[in-house]
Amino acid sequence: MLADYTPVPTLAVTDLTRARTFYEEVLGFTPKADVADGVYYNAGTGSFFLYPSAFAGTNKATAMSIGVPAEAFDAEVGTLRSSGVGFQTFDAEGVTWDDGVASFGDYRAVWFEDPDGNILNLETGMVT
Repeated sequence: MLADYTPVPTLAVTDLTRARTFYEEVLGFTPKADVADGVYYNAGTGSFFLYPSAFAGTNKATAMSIGVPAEAFDAEVGTLRSSGVGFQTFDAEGVTWDDGVASFGDYRAVWFEDPDGNILNLETGMVT
């Protein structure tokens, strides 16, 4: 069954060098392996893959979410802000916003784009 295997989020980028700079220097990910068509990164107990594509950034939904403990959320948001990352807001029932940070129930989250427009999410309360 497919449920026995670990999925790998796969993100398209137009410029792999520029994307690597963002994911490694701004977000702090460490490359796991370079392959002919892209690069794999470790992320917690999983991984994700970046590859060049003419269709980069065309998904207007969240492409990848990163769960952090509630006690680390403010520090991670601060690090992103100090690196020049801006946050998106949108209308959603039950969500309140404070300076780009969404709150809903006990959860908090931010959404932001990589250089190609892939939408990434940092949140507390993620089930992993």
